[in-house]
Amino acid sequence: MRTPTPSHDGSTRRLYEEHHGALLRYVSGLIRGDRQRAEDFVQETLVRAWLNTANQPPGWSPSRAWLVRVAHNLVVDWSRRERVHTEIQHDHALDKHIEPVDPMSQAVQRRFMVHALSRLSHPHREVLFYVYVLGCTGSDAADALGIPPGTVKSRTHHAIRELRRRHPADTPAAA
Repeated sequence: MRTPTPSHDGSTRRLYEEHHGALLRYVSGLIRGDRQRAEDFVQETLVRAWLNTANQPPGWSPSRAWLVRVAHNLVVDWSRRERVHTEIQHDHALDKHIEPVDPMSQAVQRRFMVHALSRLSHPHREVLFYVYVLGCTGSDAADALGIPPGTVKSRTHHAIRELRRRHPADTPAAA
């Protein structure tokens, strides 16, 4: 059985031109400035998008959100592999710094966050997800959500202000 091959109709060039910069900024933020590695992740993301076009209906083009998710998954997979490798190399040092895990405390914190976020409006939750969970820059979040960057900044500010207003003692200072 023959594997379908992606088309070479210029859509690949358009895909690169439209998304390369935003993906590079997003991935650079995730891996803290390793430009060469970020370029590698973006290239792999765009290659996967190109290869995926063969399995989609004619005219299909990956969205920015789809590309961001692919890039994010690539970085997470790489990070997990690196972490395992680092833990194996520094195994002897881990024995000296073991901190007990308190599953009850983690469950309480998780429940608090879910409850606090559930009381925010959908647009506020959505922007916090892109900025704090996915680690998007304001402009990347704006592109993914289809809203102006100023709106992302405003919604982030108002969402955090509302969280602080409702839970002043429990809101992290870093936010």
